[in-house]
Amino acid sequence: MMFRTLLASLLVIATLLVSACSQQDSSKSEPATAKAAKQAISLETIAAQAKGFTVGSMMSTNTVYVFFDAQCPHCGHLWESALPLQKKLKFVWIPVGWINASSVAQGAALLTAANPGALMSEHEASLLAKKGGISAPSSIPPEIEQAIKANTQLLGSFGAEAVPFIVARDLKSGQTVSRDGAMSTQALASFLGIEAP
Repeated sequence: MMFRTLLASLLVIATLLVSACSQQDSSKSEPATAKAAKQAISLETIAAQAKGFTVGSMMSTNTVYVFFDAQCPHCGHLWESALPLQKKLKFVWIPVGWINASSVAQGAALLTAANPGALMSEHEASLLAKKGGISAPSSIPPEIEQAIKANTQLLGSFGAEAVPFIVARDLKSGQTVSRDGAMSTQALASFLGIEAP
């Protein structure tokens, strides 16, 4: 019994230490010399160039942008942590293709879904249960595939090295904030400058 408790504690600690999927986790990671020059992270640039799906309070004046890979379990944990905050904030989830071919196919399925929020919840529950997520069609519309590639390039242009990658305006300071990795609902609320539910 003591061994199980110790093992469970070690797993929790390991999970907390590694709370993001990096591009280096992918077998397709590009050499450092091929990376684009880092540009300043801008909410306006993301709003103008990224293609994602919106969930949460559509009337909110504060938008939280989340770059995610559909195959990243840490993105699934962040999705679950963000659910209670959707009554206060508008979230735009922006799929990228870093981890494997399923990343793009599942991201495309989410982008084209009639109800992307419901499908994302189904997908993340399956992914976190280690069942691989939703099944996605083998054929992706070229414009959607291009949009996900553009999202991936935009994320890389910010110098981001892991997903989930969050960009928002801190409601307390008014400053643009960004960070990678999953976090609890309480930590996410604090990061965004709002009261946790």
